[in-house]
Amino acid sequence: MDSSDEELQRLLEEFDALAETVDSPEERARVRTARRAAVAAAAEAPVFGRVIRGFDRSDLAEAFLGSFLFGVPMFVEGGTNEVGAFLAGRPLLLAGTLLGGIALVVSILYVAEIQDVRVQDPFFGVIPRRLVGVLGVSFLTAVVAMTAWGRVAWSEPALAFATVVVAFVPMSVGAALGDILPGT
Repeated sequence: MDSSDEELQRLLEEFDALAETVDSPEERARVRTARRAAVAAAAEAPVFGRVIRGFDRSDLAEAFLGSFLFGVPMFVEGGTNEVGAFLAGRPLLLAGTLLGGIALVVSILYVAEIQDVRVQDPFFGVIPRRLVGVLGVSFLTAVVAMTAWGRVAWSEPALAFATVVVAFVPMSVGAALGDILPGT
């Protein structure tokens, strides 16, 4: 039970206690009406504005779906391989591209305040599980899909890695959005 469920439960208990203290049937009816309104308002909670905590397999599935949807154009577009070839020979630009993709995900999850995303049980006390999950599923999906679809050949690991990084950047954005936009 999360804190909003606990707060609703506490409010309902207060309504029940209030209903026992009022004297007239009209007052009891007003308390029941207010109680029903509180329950209805809680049931219609908005998609945006929820507090997002933890990172479980449903979050991972949402991140995978967002990653894959943003990745399909990267898998079939020849420009991905061209940019990968360009970056393979420029390690500083490759590192900048990788770090830029990570920074985009951090911005979407924790800075832009699209949703109220809370860090819960971070790895080593500092690395958010959600960040690791979103980045990990994006990178792994890029590696597997680009390899399976013949877009990279690991006989040239620097070129393959650079090409995967090019696909990873938009895929990680898709994973971050796919994870937090449903509001779960």
